[in-house]
Amino acid sequence: MLLEFKNVTGTSKKYALQDINFTLEAGYIMGLAGKNGAGKTTLFDYIMNPKQQYTGEIKIEGVNIRDNHHLMMNRIGLISDKNTGFFAEKTAKENIELLGRFYEEWDDTVFFKAMQKMNLSVGKVVGRMSRGETFKFQTAFAMAHKPALYLIDEATAGMDPVFRIDYFKMLQEIIAEETASILMTSHIEDEIKRKMDYVGIMENGKLVEVKEADGIDV
Repeated sequence: MLLEFKNVTGTSKKYALQDINFTLEAGYIMGLAGKNGAGKTTLFDYIMNPKQQYTGEIKIEGVNIRDNHHLMMNRIGLISDKNTGFFAEKTAKENIELLGRFYEEWDDTVFFKAMQKMNLSVGKVVGRMSRGETFKFQTAFAMAHKPALYLIDEATAGMDPVFRIDYFKMLQEIIAEETASILMTSHIEDEIKRKMDYVGIMENGKLVEVKEADGIDV
C-alpha cells in the first residue's frame, strides 16, 4: 500500500481532522472534494508538517512518517500555490541547483524536459511567477526527484482549459511510468467525477465517503 491513513485524529482544535481512514495503492489518482474549510488542505499538512499533533498513523510505502519524516519527504512531491521551501528571489534553474542535491533520485534532465513541455522558462524568477506558472514549476520539480506520492492542491483552479487537458495527460504518464500515486484536491466537479480513479468527500474535517469515480477521461 502506497499511502495509508489509519484512525488519524487531530489533537488541536484548529484545522483538526477526525478519524480519517483510507488507503491508496500505487498507480491511481484519488481526488478530495469538499467546501472550503472541509479539511482537504489540512490533510496534506498532516502529511507534510512533522509538528502536526495527532493520534493514529500515516504511512507511506508501509513506513510511519513519524519514524523518519525526512526520508519520507524524499518520497513526496507537493504541488500547491505556495512557494514554501523555494527561494522566491532566485530563478527556477537556480532553485534546482540549490535544492536538487537534497533528493536521492534527482534528475536535471527530467526537470528541464518538463519545463520545456509546459512552456515555462527556467530563467524565470520563482517569486514573479503567476499562480499557473508556480504549479508548472512545482510539477516539474516534483517529477525530477521521482516521488512515490504526488500531493496536488487545487492545481487546476483557474488553469487554462486547453492546458488542463494536457496537464491530466501528464499526470497519467507519471503514474504509468513511475508507478506513483496522486492525491489531489479540486473544486471542479467534472474533474472529481471524470479525471480520478477514486473520490473522497470531506466535511468538517471528516472523510465521510470514499468511492470509485466515473472513470478516467483525459
